[in-house]
Amino acid sequence: MSESTKVRIAFLGLGHMGLPMAKNLVAAGHEVHGFDLVPAAIEAAQAAGIPVAASGADAVREADVVITMFPAGRHVIDAYRTELLAAARPGTLFIESSTIAVDEARAAHALALAAGHRNVDAPVSGGVVGAENGTLAFMVGGSDEDFAAALPVLEVMGKRIVHCGGPGLGQAAKVCNNMVLAVSQIAVAEAFVLGERLGLEHQALFDVVSQASGQCWSITTNCPVPGPVPTSPANRDYQPGFAGALMAKDLGLALQAIEQTATDARMGRLAQELYAAFAEGEGATRDFSGIITDIRDAPSGR
Repeated sequence: MSESTKVRIAFLGLGHMGLPMAKNLVAAGHEVHGFDLVPAAIEAAQAAGIPVAASGADAVREADVVITMFPAGRHVIDAYRTELLAAARPGTLFIESSTIAVDEARAAHALALAAGHRNVDAPVSGGVVGAENGTLAFMVGGSDEDFAAALPVLEVMGKRIVHCGGPGLGQAAKVCNNMVLAVSQIAVAEAFVLGERLGLEHQALFDVVSQASGQCWSITTNCPVPGPVPTSPANRDYQPGFAGALMAKDLGLALQAIEQTATDARMGRLAQELYAAFAEGEGATRDFSGIITDIRDAPSGR
């Protein structure tokens, strides 16, 4: 990478997703300065050779690009308002990669513009494996100019980057995608439980559905039973690539959008209900495909 293309990046939020994303930016030759409130995340970043600033404001002060990967929208809005926007140089590009509500993304965008900065919302799909391998999908909302400015940075961390439209529409695409994913993961889990009770072997059902009209990512990549897909979480006791608690959070955002738009989305509502219950138990820390255990254990006639 030449000096002309090297970018100074502040990466705030160095958790399971953020740290490997930041490491890929370093590997590509960018200058990355991180920050996180969690001591373990700071230690992991330092062990990976990423300098960690004393505060979010210190991290962004000389940055060309600021990437945020926070747990919830309130954290984004609060950080923008209290320190980040005021500390950054005029015209800094803020890439908001947390998964937050559409109206929160638009509020963050308005705050950034009012402070003299640029902003895109760019939530991700692909889980920890995608973050580690640099194969994430980014769904981006913002102006054509800001999308073009963000693209070279996003291409380091992702394999597919889609400009979905104006501010907030990246988050809109993310919430719709994850609603589809949740519904399909539940359907696949229910099919395997039904197959078990009918006497079907897991491999036989997989061999049929994975090559038939029921084929989907939830069976070919995230198969919820051990065996057919060796790399699926089911083969490592549902250790999460994407935890059930995070799916429950995303479906809460979907439900909020469903209600705001008066959309008749009965499957989305049911998926939100099932994942909320799953997240209260084992789903807090297990992969979201582990919801098959709740389906197996559900009383008859649920």
